[in-house]
Amino acid sequence: MNFIKQTALSLGFDACGIAKAEALSDDAVFFRAWLDQGKHGEMHYLERNFEKRIDPRVLVSGCQSVIVVLMNYFPVSLQPKTAPKIAKYAYPTLDYHWVMKTKLVELEQKLIEYYGSDCVNGKLQHSFVDSAPVLERRWAERAGLGWIGKNMQLIHPEFGSFCFIGVLMLNIEADYDVPMKSRCGSCSLCLEACPTKALDGVGLDARRCISYLTIESKIEIPDVFHAQLSNYVYGCDICGDVCPWNRKKSKPSQHSEFSVQPTILSFDYESWFQLTEEQYRQFFQHSAIHRAGYQKFKSNLNALQNNEV
Repeated sequence: MNFIKQTALSLGFDACGIAKAEALSDDAVFFRAWLDQGKHGEMHYLERNFEKRIDPRVLVSGCQSVIVVLMNYFPVSLQPKTAPKIAKYAYPTLDYHWVMKTKLVELEQKLIEYYGSDCVNGKLQHSFVDSAPVLERRWAERAGLGWIGKNMQLIHPEFGSFCFIGVLMLNIEADYDVPMKSRCGSCSLCLEACPTKALDGVGLDARRCISYLTIESKIEIPDVFHAQLSNYVYGCDICGDVCPWNRKKSKPSQHSEFSVQPTILSFDYESWFQLTEEQYRQFFQHSAIHRAGYQKFKSNLNALQNNEV
């Protein structure tokens, strides 16, 4: 095992792969068509920095290698079945961005000690966790860490898809991994399970995705989707939960940093509807759930309640 991978695993990452930095030409064609069709909805930030998004060498000058790391976040315990559902990635008390970035900084320091300061571009941001124009899942696939399934999620052959992805761009060459081919075969369970038909086996229409509707979209969820929310109030795991790879491979995370916020496990249906803004800040100020904001979260709850009437 090479030094980079060995160091990443020693710091607590569950997997590490390395890809050669180059333009993602096929993705550029698909992504441009996807944007032109408006399938990104209100996420207008995706329209910016197109060239940087499809070529890491444009994003980070001098980049030669893309290091990709994964951390399993599958929770030890799940919510009460009757409670409004929270996507599993948002179960932890601590926001995954902070956890992953902290470990990426540690990894970078180890690599600088070994390779020298020139191994990274010290003038530009070069480590990323779902926070920049980087196609993380594609780079994870390129780095041999799995394949992008029909649900548009990265599926790792040993952990499934419930993993966070981190990227570190290095200005040195390395031993590169072989991309993994899809192992979805003829399975279409994720496509069939999506209640809003946001998936078509080729891409995702974000405007119909429950995760988008409950988090990214700033407007109230359209009435036409209320009956299809499947009791989700923040995010969605439907296409992941039905995936055979997750059913076989998902295992509880051993990372203490991803310990579940107690409220997630203790609140029943009525408790969520009685949640005050002060409680929201108290419980979720360091959680990924804070991204939605209290008003959006309450609006999502109302959408669930409206469906019951």
